[in-house]
Parts: sequence; structure tokens; C-alpha cells
Amino acid sequence: METFIQQILNGLVLGSLYSLIALGYTMVYGILNLINFAHGDVLMVGALTALSVILLLQAQFPDLPGWLLLVAGVAVAIPTCVVTSLIIERVAYRPLRNAPRLAPLITAIGVSIVLQTLAMIVWGRNYMTFPQLLPSDPIHFLGATVTVTKLLVIVLSASIMAALMLLVNRSKLGRAMRATAENPRVAGLMGVNPNYVIALTFAIGAGLAAVAGVMLAATYTVAHFYMGFLPGLKAFTAAVLGGIGNIPGAMVGGLLLGLIEALGAGYIGQLTGGVLGSHYQDVFAFIVLCAVLILRPSGLLGERVADRA
Repeated sequence: METFIQQILNGLVLGSLYSLIALGYTMVYGILNLINFAHGDVLMVGALTALSVILLLQAQFPDLPGWLLLVAGVAVAIPTCVVTSLIIERVAYRPLRNAPRLAPLITAIGVSIVLQTLAMIVWGRNYMTFPQLLPSDPIHFLGATVTVTKLLVIVLSASIMAALMLLVNRSKLGRAMRATAENPRVAGLMGVNPNYVIALTFAIGAGLAAVAGVMLAATYTVAHFYMGFLPGLKAFTAAVLGGIGNIPGAMVGGLLLGLIEALGAGYIGQLTGGVLGSHYQDVFAFIVLCAVLILRPSGLLGERVADRA
């Protein structure tokens, strides 16, 4: 039972991070039918920016508490990622809105490579250690252990996702986003500015990616120019698993994917004597993804984005 609870906690931490990243994918896809493969690299920019700010503040003000350094890092990472994402949307995606779907997809892959190369030039290609800013003493819970950082990831992710649901379903901006997703032209006739809504959607997704990137680096104490690729790919998998274009589906898919990875790596690793353990946890997630796509191609929640006129 202790092992089961431990793997559930690990899965919730990992799944919360996947959910935050997947929301950026699914929001953009819901409005533009565009898969923004550069989204994971926006996460990387946020993590490395926060790390640079934290190291600078530590050098100048060594007595600052760790939580304040983390807040400062996130406070700088969010606008940096938002500006980066807005530039990407304006330069790389907006001119291709009416182009065949393959063109924006190839452009997104190209933007991802460009961001990785620029990050390698700015921060180097070596792995960088993210400092332990929060207390590392383990907290015991029903026989399992968890750290303050992992608890913060779960609580922060749940709070952000709840706030996002309220924004989309209860606010004027949310109504504009839903209208633009259904038909941008008709939404424009009703007084909605599609360009503004789309840019704001990219900005919100980038902010979520920035938070996820900083928390990912803080949880695993490492950051590097390539760190956004695999989490981004898995978050895309989570979005497809839950139902691409469906915000609750992205949350459910991310949490489910994290639990599958944690339980698969924990239990199957034990059964095989460590032959199939944490190093092969990616296999479990993508096997489940293939099964879901074969049995239910629209995803678990199955809500399709409305066809456009």
C-alpha cells in the first residue's frame, strides 16, 4: 500500500505538470486547429530565464529566502514566455492561417528548432543545476514521502486549472474565446476581435508553460536547452488522450498520463527486476495512447471542436 500511495503521489506531480503544458496545446488547437509544437520550447525558455534570475539574485542578495527567489524567477519567466509566444504567433503562425494545414505544422517544428538553438547559444548546451529553493525535508503521508516542492506543484496546478476553467466558462473573454473557436468570421461580425483573442490565447498558454517549466526544473533540479522537447511531446499526448481542443480533457489526460507513467515504472519495474523501470516509463504512456486512439480516436472525453463554416 505504501508503494501504491507513493506512486500515486509521483503520478499526480508529473500529471499536474503535463496538464499545465497540455492546456496550452489544446487552447491553441481549439481556436486555430494548429498544433503548436514549439510550446514545449517556450517552457524551456521560462525555466532557463527563471534560473538566470535566481542565480543573479543569489549572487547579489545571498540572504534572500528561497521562496522569494522562486517567486521572482516565475515573475520574470512568465512575461518572457508571453512575449516569446506572441512573437511566434505574429511572425510564424498568423501569416499561415489560411495556408494548408501542413505548412503551419512544419513551421511549428522549425520554430521549435530555432528556439532550442537560440537557447543553446545563450545558456550553453550543458545541463544546469536548478538550486533547491524550498525545504527538502520529506513529509510523510500514509507511509509515502513527499517534498514541499512536489506538494506545491499539485496545489499550484490545481489552482491554476480551476482559475482557467472559470475564465473560459464564466468571463466575457471566455465567451469570446469560445466564439472564435467555433467560427472566427462570425465572431468578428459580433464585435469580437479574432486576432486579439488568438494572441491572448497564446499568451495564456505561454504563461502556463512558464509556470510548468519553473516547477519542472525545481522538482528535478536540472534545466537545459533540450528540456522542453519530451515534456512537450508528452503534454501533446495528454491533450490527444483527453480529447484535443477540450480543456477538461487536457487536464484529465495529463493527470492520467502521469499516473500511468508512475504506476507503470513502479510496479512493472518491480515485476521485471528493474529491467523495465523508470528508464522505460515513456513506453507505458505511448502504449496507452495508441490503445486510446485505436479504440476512441476522439479521446477519452470525446468532445470535438465545432466544424467551421
